[in-house]
Amino acid sequence: MRYILLVLAAAGIAASSLALREHYRTDASPCSINERWDCGIVNHSPYAVLWGVPVADLGIVGYSLLGALAIRRSYRLLLVASVAALAFSLRLAHIEAHVLGVWCIYCVISLGVISLLALLVLATVIAGALSRSPKKT
Repeated sequence: MRYILLVLAAAGIAASSLALREHYRTDASPCSINERWDCGIVNHSPYAVLWGVPVADLGIVGYSLLGALAIRRSYRLLLVASVAALAFSLRLAHIEAHVLGVWCIYCVISLGVISLLALLVLATVIAGALSRSPKKT
């Protein structure tokens, strides 16, 4: 399982890196698809920075931490971190949908990645707990 989680963390790092590139891009964004899908608008909005740090940087660091926890098989700690990351990602999706009215494809990919990662870690923790529970006879 840890290798699947590590691949997902790498996919999250890739999506966050592409979003970071959009944050610093000064020319026209290649992912400006239409009025509802534009990474440039999202990544240049005031919501793309938290405490002076681009949110995409936080994503890169967060996915790196999740990957490190997966390598160490620290699944319970990974569950806590991934649920926190999922909550943060859902908050950002809410901002995209209801405040900005524009979606970023990289952010949506990241939301999908963290959702899948959190579900897999939850299943892993539950399966581990069930396998260690005493069996009634």
